[in-house]
Amino acid sequence: MVPRWRQLDEHVPRALADLFEDFIRFLRIECGLRPASIESYARDVRDLLNYLAERGVCEPSDFSPRLLADHVATLASQRQLEASSSTRHVSTIRVLSRWMLATGRVERNPAELLDRPHQWRNLPDVLSPAQMRALVTAPHPPEQVDDSTVPLWIRDRAILELMYASGLRASEVLTLKLGDVLERARCLRVIGKGDRQRLVPMGEPAADALAEYLRHCRPRLVTAERAAERRERGCVFLSKTGRPLTRARLWTIVRDYARQAGLAHVHPHMLRHSFATHLLAGGADLRVVQELLGHADIATTQIYTHVDRAGLKKMHKALHPRG
Repeated sequence: MVPRWRQLDEHVPRALADLFEDFIRFLRIECGLRPASIESYARDVRDLLNYLAERGVCEPSDFSPRLLADHVATLASQRQLEASSSTRHVSTIRVLSRWMLATGRVERNPAELLDRPHQWRNLPDVLSPAQMRALVTAPHPPEQVDDSTVPLWIRDRAILELMYASGLRASEVLTLKLGDVLERARCLRVIGKGDRQRLVPMGEPAADALAEYLRHCRPRLVTAERAAERRERGCVFLSKTGRPLTRARLWTIVRDYARQAGLAHVHPHMLRHSFATHLLAGGADLRVVQELLGHADIATTQIYTHVDRAGLKKMHKALHPRG
């Protein structure tokens, strides 16, 4: 069955459908993008091609700057997209247009003059250290337990501890393999965006929580029957059916335990934000935090330097001659 993100509307002409498949092939083979990145690009291009087909576009040569700009404006108005989402769509259109020019499908880049929406950079939401302690300790055994009950709370505690202790993205948690866990060194080998590899320490509480999960919970999720089917594909974190944990389930785990801890509007990436902010507030070097987060550009990491206002005032008072 063709996934939804690869399904174009029926009225899309064959030339545009072929363009769509060739572009996905380019992203997968020549660019070597990860599946999640390919899907993101494909969704944006699908929306564009469906829009253009509705307006009578039959060939790539029919793309025009006005149509591309109208598409972005329509997305923003109909879907009420934030500037960040509109910017992503524009970036995708630019990549597609450059590729069409490079492969001779168009004689001139139709997105050359396409402007990105003005985007304010929002400061990340973070939890305080006390709130983080409440969140990571929220998983606990149910009141009634029997020998047949799989202790999923152990898995959930390990997930929360790792995301905070190592600053992992949701995608990095879900794709973490058993071979990436270096227990003796208490480190994780993480494959991040752009297939960049980094080593990140776990910290003692996270390492202990992960070790308990691997010894007492994961083996019960992988029965002999499930192991034979190889459904788990060596992923560290599994669902109760023995399959790799999904992104939706990970969001639910974080949300539900946050509610138990009395916290609202908590999402997985907030744990990563808190990790970086707390390190910097404790005096960590910005370059070290950049390396731990796997940021290619230190400008991405600098957004976390805003948070510790009290720390900034204290440093100013201690070091400035007129403090």
